[in-house]
Amino acid sequence: MDSNDKTRMFSASELEKINIRECLKTVYQALQEKGYRPLDQLVGYLVSGDPSYITSHKDARFLIGQLERIDILEEIVSDYFKGLE
Repeated sequence: MDSNDKTRMFSASELEKINIRECLKTVYQALQEKGYRPLDQLVGYLVSGDPSYITSHKDARFLIGQLERIDILEEIVSDYFKGLE
């Protein structure tokens, strides 16, 4: 049987998680490169919603602005509790 005959499953939520993770990784690295403490800056942004906590270096501010803060928090909390289920 040809591999084209098989139905492939697509999960939008998995793609979204990858995008959130990649975005956070890029933002974290950009903050580090500019000499900031990434955790402090990310928490400040997530709590306040103020984009000035995030550097514009490497388009980090633009990237994180494309995501909903609630989705970021959901991803972080989900990852934290992974393995406890």
